[in-house]
Amino acid sequence: MNKVSTKVELNFDVTGSKLLTDGQKQIILEKLSGKINSEGILKIVVQETRSQLENKQIALEKFRGMISSAFQKKKKRIRTGVSKLAKENRLNKKKKHSELKKGRAQKWF
Repeated sequence: MNKVSTKVELNFDVTGSKLLTDGQKQIILEKLSGKINSEGILKIVVQETRSQLENKQIALEKFRGMISSAFQKKKKRIRTGVSKLAKENRLNKKKKHSELKKGRAQKWF
């Protein structure tokens, strides 16, 4: 059977890169630790399509996406207060529950 190998492997040496500063290397090593091996190489393997050229493009897009997502800072969560409607609903529910319990406590004789 004739088979054509179209798998693409992209290897990026994070620790040996001269393009990145030490701080950037540290960020990538922390955030992408699951995809980096013990030698500090980020490895991306793509074999989605039967075209090697398309697989190369997909691998490059994945690489760009991983690197850009590693450098994005998380937004700090802004706490919001409880709405008036939620407070009113909670108080109404408490009043109904209180009345129900008062109704049970009455003596019948």
